[in-house]
Amino acid sequence: MATTEERLQILKMIEEGKISASEGANLLRALDQSDVGPNQPLKGASQPRWFRVRVTDTRTGRNKVNVNIPMGLVNVGIKMGARFTPSVEGFDYAYLMEALESGKQGKVVDVQNDEEGERIEIFVE
Repeated sequence: MATTEERLQILKMIEEGKISASEGANLLRALDQSDVGPNQPLKGASQPRWFRVRVTDTRTGRNKVNVNIPMGLVNVGIKMGARFTPSVEGFDYAYLMEALESGKQGKVVDVQNDEEGERIEIFVE
């Protein structure tokens, strides 16, 4: 079941202008739909709750992006994010989806983009 914390996170993203109101509505709908679908708990581990994306400027060491998405919204979030993200050499969206579907936890992506001076890290926690 969707938690109040997950819903508040979406509303906060709308308030901060990170997503539009219609995108927020789609995320809330997807969150409600994820409650209805079958959830198979991972064996031997707790089910991950957060999908975290961190983009760091390699020159200054400062975070450019630090986004936390509830796992119930990952499929919608990745599809939305893929529209706005330029292709990054060395980043494989298929690998990311496979890692998520297999239940992998921890750091699933760590890519350095020297052209843009960015390091992209994705965690499942």
